[in-house]
Amino acid sequence: MAQPTTPPAVRSGAEPYAHDGDRVGILLCHGFTGSPASMRPWAEHLAEAGHTVRLPRLPGHGTTWQEANTTGWPQWYAEVSQAFADLRRACDLVFVAGISMGGTLATRLAEEHGSDVAGLVLVNPAYKVEDPRLKALPVLQRFLPSLPGIGNDIKKPGQDEVCYDRVPLKALHSQTKLWAATILDMPLVTQPVLLFRSADDHVVPASSSALLLSRISSVDVTETVLPDSYHVATLDNDAPTILADTDAFIGRLSS
Repeated sequence: MAQPTTPPAVRSGAEPYAHDGDRVGILLCHGFTGSPASMRPWAEHLAEAGHTVRLPRLPGHGTTWQEANTTGWPQWYAEVSQAFADLRRACDLVFVAGISMGGTLATRLAEEHGSDVAGLVLVNPAYKVEDPRLKALPVLQRFLPSLPGIGNDIKKPGQDEVCYDRVPLKALHSQTKLWAATILDMPLVTQPVLLFRSADDHVVPASSSALLLSRISSVDVTETVLPDSYHVATLDNDAPTILADTDAFIGRLSS
């Protein structure tokens, strides 16, 4: 009888984060091939402000890219959905925030949960990339396990989002299916939206945020362009702007 395999260890710094505070909850969703490390300072800032915070680790992330290839978007979405449900039970208002693919997952939650999401905060959300190799991905992912990584696109020196140095292609193929489902239902998004977009992003094109803005039904929408950050803006030079504007957004909507 084959012995059950031991799951790979979670990398140092990639652990999930949770804090119980007041009746205002914030769910933070990290990105593809990244980890909670990319949003840990943001989560701790919100906790210091007294809020209830959840920052889950997506299945297959923060361990090995090989494990990521055994997971897909339904599992990632299930993880953030569970955290959202926990916050709904504990809080009067729940805000959802995400970076990159975490922004896609956050948008999906807003589409499916309507007014139960008090507001949406997005940092360089991913709904598309402009890479011609994606056209071959449905076939390529059957034969090639990975490509060189896209992580740690950070302008500020000394930062680390604890990410993979390879892109797992089966998992990436699943992410493209998440994009398609989320784009289709974008008109269901009616919540207030705070959108941050880096002027210089080497992972997600500006057309991704433009696609969101062209399809959602929200009236209360603010887009802020971050002039001094790359893709992982939550760890970059403009992080103080993200923190301050998020505080103001939550304060305005929860007062």
